[in-house]
Amino acid sequence: MEKLQSGTELKRLVAAAALANARTFGGEDYVGFHTMMALAPAYHMAKDLPAESAPLPVLKVLYRNSNRISQVGGRKNETLHPVEPSEGVATGAKGAEALRDAVRAKDMDRAEKIFAALAGHGPDEAFNDVLYAVHDHTEVHRVVLPYRAWDLMDLIGREHAHALLRQSVRYCVKAEGWNNTYTEYDQPRTLLPKMLEQHHLLGREPGTKVADDKWVEDLAKTIFSSPPEQAAGAAAAALEEGFAPSCVGEAISLAANQLVLRDHGRPAEAEVAGKPMGSVHGDSIGVHACDSANAWRNMARAANARNAYACLILGAYQVALDRIQRGGDFLNWQPLPLPQHVAQVRSTDPTSLLQDLDEAIRGNLQAHAAAVVQRYGDLGHEPRKAFGNASVSTKPAGFAPLAARSDRLTRSAFFAIASGGSLGKKCTPPTMASAVTTKARPAGGVRSAASSVKPSAPGCRAIGLKCRAISRSSADSCPDSPRLARSATASPHSRFELARAQLPCKLVEHRIDHAGLLAIDEGIGDIDIFAHHHARRHVGLAVEFVGAGAQDRA
Repeated sequence: MEKLQSGTELKRLVAAAALANARTFGGEDYVGFHTMMALAPAYHMAKDLPAESAPLPVLKVLYRNSNRISQVGGRKNETLHPVEPSEGVATGAKGAEALRDAVRAKDMDRAEKIFAALAGHGPDEAFNDVLYAVHDHTEVHRVVLPYRAWDLMDLIGREHAHALLRQSVRYCVKAEGWNNTYTEYDQPRTLLPKMLEQHHLLGREPGTKVADDKWVEDLAKTIFSSPPEQAAGAAAAALEEGFAPSCVGEAISLAANQLVLRDHGRPAEAEVAGKPMGSVHGDSIGVHACDSANAWRNMARAANARNAYACLILGAYQVALDRIQRGGDFLNWQPLPLPQHVAQVRSTDPTSLLQDLDEAIRGNLQAHAAAVVQRYGDLGHEPRKAFGNASVSTKPAGFAPLAARSDRLTRSAFFAIASGGSLGKKCTPPTMASAVTTKARPAGGVRSAASSVKPSAPGCRAIGLKCRAISRSSADSCPDSPRLARSATASPHSRFELARAQLPCKLVEHRIDHAGLLAIDEGIGDIDIFAHHHARRHVGLAVEFVGAGAQDRA
């Protein structure tokens, strides 16, 4: 606070915190790297807030950063130290492959020296080289860490690329020693080269073909409903066909959003204060999937052609893997808000709706919050105010104030339920697989993350969202794509709604999505980041699955 009051800019404080974090933790401390990943979103959120409250999101993360640094011993226990670059390291693909080989061999010293040599050729080279090692797996933190590091370059300067990206090198080396039990963990190592070769993507620049909304929706449905390898193939086929990477990335984000909207959340036996039954938090399937999708999509924008292809192929693969690997019946579960949730939102004026939204967020009534936003968007109210309303809210500890004083708005009234949108009924699974098509010719307990092989750690809260661009080599957005208004109504038996709220497109049509912070807990002491994805295109979508659908039974 003294620095702020003396005129130091928030940007400078964030830059100092990022460098201190990298030096102290080097990407090896769970609380530490989650805190690092929150710095840029906190800063970008601050720029959207009124001057009197702008420092708050940054101060929250700065406190966590300094507190964790103090806990591990400060400067005397720093992880990163000067490293001598290896001599004779090749540039380009051969150098990146040498780095990847050192990572696979779990040779930290060799990997660090090779990367120091590669980073000497510039930040872009360093970023593209480290992605070769990142692409070996789709574990969520492995994916998000280099994106967050790269996104900080605008704040702290590209001359610090080596220091920030070293965190990913060290994380990847450490990850090679984990005991991973699910069979798909190593699949990207063989799948990615096969996809790049099979679809003739090596040595060619990304296409610029414009995709309309229906094409993007069809690809999103294919990614969401397909097995992981087929989802990867669908993305690769679209890229081979010449569609702009940004269009493929948008489809991946929409598919990932389904995992948030359809997630049934925390079971009754896992309910704790601040994390009620049915709520979705930082270690949930959908939150991790969206965070990864956001990272893949944005790294594709910043990477060279080969890595842009790789990021999008693996992004599609990861969404599909999360859907089937982590448990749950996502193809039959219906996305929030359900019709009965929307029907209970009586207000129509924007002020009342925003007040209702604020109370729902503070009370952790996630389904009701979604219903309010749905109604707000249907009525055509200003979207920025809804986002701003969410970004300045804070979630108090304890029980929901709204639920406590309203019989109508109890938590149980807003739990996600199964297909059919009718409380008190159960849903039987479909007897036939759903079928979807796309121009891209697609190929065909404990809920622990397939995308996160490390156990959930205890967490802290962060809140807000922001859209901004990072430097990239591919197009910002799907070029000239029409922005169609979509109906929010659909049969409860045939809904595949990628996002029900229909906020006007102008909000972010010239921006690139940037993950924000959203009142997310992984447990006591750690932050995870929820990805707010591109809302430029449609936000409502419905489709009928082919075959014998789920049937409600009394």
